[in-house]
Amino acid sequence: MNLYREQGVVLRTWKLGEADRIVVLMTQGQGKVRAVAKGVRKTKSRFGGRLEPFSHVDLSLYRGRELDIVTQAEVITPFRNLREDYDRVVAGTAMLEAVDQVAQEREAAVRIYLLLVRALRTLDGAPRDPSVVLDAFLLKLMALEGYRPALAECAGCGRRVPLRCFSIARGGGLCDRCRSGEESTLDRATVPLLAALLGDDLDATAAAVPAPGSRREAGALVKGYVEYHLERRLRAYPLVAR
Repeated sequence: MNLYREQGVVLRTWKLGEADRIVVLMTQGQGKVRAVAKGVRKTKSRFGGRLEPFSHVDLSLYRGRELDIVTQAEVITPFRNLREDYDRVVAGTAMLEAVDQVAQEREAAVRIYLLLVRALRTLDGAPRDPSVVLDAFLLKLMALEGYRPALAECAGCGRRVPLRCFSIARGGGLCDRCRSGEESTLDRATVPLLAALLGDDLDATAAAVPAPGSRREAGALVKGYVEYHLERRLRAYPLVAR
């Protein structure tokens, strides 16, 4: 049928004509969907502010040839607390940007959708440091995409030994025997921190307070690792407070 129902998160929007708006959604069952919300920019629009970035919505859509058409939208989770805090908005924007890059149109990716919803709910709570939640989200997203970094064993030889270096190109931490000499020596807590960000639940991550030195190193490595595999920069990431 051409009419279908979906749940999704609004990733981004832009204007179309005088009153319409194109909405890019990460949906639960359809993957990334581009749709038109007709008349949404009018004062008396029935959609109001329901189709703005971050909105978690229940939708009725009509399948079109190139763009679908939103016929109904109800908010599931507005994420009001997230929207009212600059640091959380920037961290959340980087999440939306990353999902927009990895998700394929009309290709179901339920785990990515669920990860995004969980991460936005965590940001909407009271995380001690939104940037830590962002880095955890990005590492988990890369793992879902098949780019899980080696953090428990050396990415070169596979040995389980202390890792004090990290190679973005080789996919993880390196032991002293496998390092090329170009990698910088990391703080002792940096690789364990990356492993915790990747493996821990997001609620646990939200309560964590990493040491400043390892926190800065981990953030730089996450940024480089994600951008290396996305093959493009995350525009919002440098704006995140650390």
